[in-house]
Amino acid sequence: MRIRAVFFLLLMVSFTSCNNEEDAGAQSAVLSQVLAFYSDLQLDEVIACAASKENDNLTSYIYYYPIPGATNIQYFETDSADLIPDNYNNYYEVKLPEEDVFGGYLKRFVRSGDEEVYCIVTFQGDGKFYKSNPIRLKNRTKPTEYSSTIAIDQTQSLMPLFSWEDGQFLDNAIYFQVLSDASNNFISGTYTTEKSFQYYTLDNVVLDINRTTPRDLILNQQYNFSMLAVSLDNWVNLVIETPFIAQ
Repeated sequence: MRIRAVFFLLLMVSFTSCNNEEDAGAQSAVLSQVLAFYSDLQLDEVIACAASKENDNLTSYIYYYPIPGATNIQYFETDSADLIPDNYNNYYEVKLPEEDVFGGYLKRFVRSGDEEVYCIVTFQGDGKFYKSNPIRLKNRTKPTEYSSTIAIDQTQSLMPLFSWEDGQFLDNAIYFQVLSDASNNFISGTYTTEKSFQYYTLDNVVLDINRTTPRDLILNQQYNFSMLAVSLDNWVNLVIETPFIAQ
């Protein structure tokens, strides 16, 4: 592993100029070359999507789920959205600030600018190389809609049933649900293709990112429910966020 680390450092040096100033023509790592370098590792998937900030189309959030112990987390993007998304020669590493989401269970890159591009998140862990599918930023053409409108049926005590409708954009392929506590710390994360989810059953769940079985809710305690409606190209069309009291 030490030898690999040294060669990785040399690879990164070859991708960047000695002078980091923009007018010195600094270059960034190219995704295709990084993938080739790690071609001996098993390739796995990074769960990721992107959304524009509420009421701010100049800021985009690129959300991703890092497995425990993830290292060498990198963000790559194309120069424009007119390029072929699966041509990894078009992706260059860009350094962006990061933020914790849901107490750090998820993370997000914070991108400034109105350009629409494709982007990809990568990292290493468990002897594998992880890469997300291409994410199409649509901060100008389809800015993310934010809402608090959702139906919560608590007929079955401490097992609330959440259901919702699509927003103004109807090309949603999957729905990501997160239940968090009053401080917005992660409790549960699931995906469905249906516009409903009941805590905590897996009847219609197509992907579960929980590392252990989520804990039971506590009567009369406040929680938060978040839902992200995601298109096939991993853009978040709709975000619904609402607090509720467990009954």
